[in-house]
Amino acid sequence: MKATVCDLYIRLFKSFHIHLMKIHTSHRFHTLLLLGAVSLFTAIVSAEVKLPNVIGKDMVLQRDLPVPIWGWAEAGEEVSVSFAGQIKTAKAGDDGKWMVKLSALKATAKPATLTVKGSNEIKLENILVGEVWICSGQSNMEWRLSGSTNGKEEIAAADHPLIRLFDVPGHKVSPQPKERLAIPSSWKVCNPQTSGGFSAVGYFFGRRLHKELGVPVGLIGSNWGGTRIEPWTTLAGFQSVPELAKIAEQVKNYKSDTKVGGGSPSAIYNQMVHPLAPFAMRGGIWYQGESNGGEHMSYYHKKHALVNGWRKVFQNKDLAFYWVQLANFQNPGTNPAGGDGWAKIREAQTKALDIPHTGMAVAIDLADAHNPRDIHPRNKQDVGGRLAQWALHQTYGKKDIVPTGPLYKSHKVKDNMIHLSFDHVGKGLMVGKKTKLEPTAEVKGGKLEHFSIAGEDKKWVWADAAIEGDTVVVSSKEVKKPVAVRYGFTMNPANANLYNKDGIPALPFRTDDW
Repeated sequence: MKATVCDLYIRLFKSFHIHLMKIHTSHRFHTLLLLGAVSLFTAIVSAEVKLPNVIGKDMVLQRDLPVPIWGWAEAGEEVSVSFAGQIKTAKAGDDGKWMVKLSALKATAKPATLTVKGSNEIKLENILVGEVWICSGQSNMEWRLSGSTNGKEEIAAADHPLIRLFDVPGHKVSPQPKERLAIPSSWKVCNPQTSGGFSAVGYFFGRRLHKELGVPVGLIGSNWGGTRIEPWTTLAGFQSVPELAKIAEQVKNYKSDTKVGGGSPSAIYNQMVHPLAPFAMRGGIWYQGESNGGEHMSYYHKKHALVNGWRKVFQNKDLAFYWVQLANFQNPGTNPAGGDGWAKIREAQTKALDIPHTGMAVAIDLADAHNPRDIHPRNKQDVGGRLAQWALHQTYGKKDIVPTGPLYKSHKVKDNMIHLSFDHVGKGLMVGKKTKLEPTAEVKGGKLEHFSIAGEDKKWVWADAAIEGDTVVVSSKEVKKPVAVRYGFTMNPANANLYNKDGIPALPFRTDDW
């Protein structure tokens, strides 16, 4: 077997050390020579071409986009990267960094080898080309496949050699962006032995994409339970939103020795996301918000900052970004005015859909009805599936797939009734019932619930609501001149039951801004 440069110098060092031990010279001379040899050896080893953890064997490279391959070498060293008939070269800068960009690749399930050559040679085998997504957020995204509904059965069936998983291990922070992960990781071929510890939402999202698109899928997980959105956001992201100038200034003033924790702005991004960039990917899915649950429009601004920052660092201005609206939680809401708990952060999550190339999976019907105080709904299958619904429709152009449930568009007041119009009606509106993992069932003759109505006095009462074609008509005998409607606008809208016939629930909304 051909020895690497590192192997040769290890042998040289050992030989030199043995020779020194045989020389009867002064202890001082012996020590100086030994230190010199150690320094030479260290310099040689550090000069070898190295790659970040995220670039490794078994990975999936993104199709149809330029693909950055980067790493470190001795300053001025020429490095070549060979893959799929392409050869790209770069010269390491004064800081030792180098990067090449492979031209857009076509999807392939045929394994290939990527070769990197400098003073040494690195061969990465079993590389596929397809679709790559990052899966990030707090505990509901971190929640493992093993802990989801029917976890054992799902793991046993998770034999998908064309799906690859890369998980960022540990929970680590840094005051400044890091080039390497704190704990090394590697790509894994998805199978019953490797899938159980991966994000359940990420897995179900990727599995559906793989099934529908017929190409390899790479999933990168970077998650930390109980975290806010701020520590995941870049400095540039904060700087892009004027309303967040104070946070941007705080992060800008971080020094290498600034003490940061899991709640410090940018601190998680710096250590758990930045080392992954600029790995080429199609988009990201995001399940977070519980730890910012008391916020309203401030979260809307932070969502803009998060997406802006990630798009910049991953060098993709069109990076798709799909998030999960917070699920129903705690006891069912009984006040027609609503506005309690997560009602307003859900509203902020909906408003953030004004960011191009984004979407939101609704989850207000997925909590366990028998355990509404569990902040971790075990049904991750529907969450991942609904995120994939957005990606398939919007990112991959499958317009026959409706991306989400009915989304409030406009209303008109006619006499003593309010007529509501929606986007994403799909095959039509219906009264629906979702039970565990079963498909949503239409309730024939069922009554719409959780609509409330108010007049100019702003006093809310429960309303009668009925489906008329693609609209919903809302009224109440108690309100002669209605002006506003609210639907599902509470912490746990357990009785909300407006769906489209594609089986996805309507998003909570209100027509007022009181």
